[in-house]
Amino acid sequence: MSTSVTMRPCGDFRTSYKQDTTIFETKTIRWFAILAIAFACFAPFILDAYYLTLFIQVSYLGIAALGLNILVGFTGQISLGHGAFFGFGAFASAWLNTQFNIPVVFCIPLAGFLTMAVGMMFGMPAARIKGLYLAIATLAAQFIIEDFFGRAEWFSGGAAGSLAEPINIFGFAFDTDESFYYVALFALVFMFIWGCNLMRTRDGRAFVAVRDHYLSAEIMGVKLNKYRLLSFGISSFYAGIGGALYAHYLGYVSAEGFTIFMSIQFLAMVIIGGLGSIKGTLMGVVFMVLLPEAMEASVSVIKDTSIGAHPMLVDGLAYIKEMAIGLVIILFLIFEPEGLAHRWNQIKNYWKSYPFAY
Repeated sequence: MSTSVTMRPCGDFRTSYKQDTTIFETKTIRWFAILAIAFACFAPFILDAYYLTLFIQVSYLGIAALGLNILVGFTGQISLGHGAFFGFGAFASAWLNTQFNIPVVFCIPLAGFLTMAVGMMFGMPAARIKGLYLAIATLAAQFIIEDFFGRAEWFSGGAAGSLAEPINIFGFAFDTDESFYYVALFALVFMFIWGCNLMRTRDGRAFVAVRDHYLSAEIMGVKLNKYRLLSFGISSFYAGIGGALYAHYLGYVSAEGFTIFMSIQFLAMVIIGGLGSIKGTLMGVVFMVLLPEAMEASVSVIKDTSIGAHPMLVDGLAYIKEMAIGLVIILFLIFEPEGLAHRWNQIKNYWKSYPFAY
């Protein structure tokens, strides 16, 4: 878990518990965050549709990945079915809109609550089991929900999939990359601030206590069953919101995209970014979104060389991108187990203490 040391500037004293649990460590970081959000509001006027698409991907995947990090990184549970919960949120929002004519803007949070209910149902075993047994239980959830997508045509449309209407507010449809970008930006900022505040509350501290030493937490009065189940519910809620945004952005939902491979990708995001770190979650998602783009560019370069003309290599290049994800997870577990957030903190601390080594 992240064990970064905060290096506040000289004279920045904390005189209350509230000041010590502030979201931003320093005033400088807070102003940088505000400026970054303000700059992001003007991005559609500067960047082309390709970069906006990447940002929208980061947004809905980042929301879902933050939910998984609350479960895995902050509470110490495990889930191998997060991709299925993400898909359930996508189908639920489309289903609520098409079957009950509920406006899409209300379907998205409702889909989050429906997914939360499903996640808590599958998370009930978490109150009694942990470790490998819990991983197997959540893996079963992945396959059960996948099977449900295939059989429940009334819900998912079966093999044909389901259409998802674009978000429409007061007659304005967010059906372009430029317009949906603002929806994604609002959702990302709102859900991450909510996540930050959650970790500062009594429930958030209880999650961390359960993770660090469940026996000590129980002796202090923390109800293990309640908080383990609650963490599953919150994790699924985030997955449902992310999935709903994904559905209404693409306009079409198919069960083929929510396999165990997506669940592994979500785990990779939180491992690479840093378990138990909210900013690390965003770093991990950005890394995983840009990795296929970088691999695609590398493969294109290799194909144009003499090495790329070899028949065996030509056939293998198609699998390099998929292999890269597994390879990156292994390398991070070996060389940087605390993720990108920990490395970023080390870089900041190095420059703050420069030229002193310690």
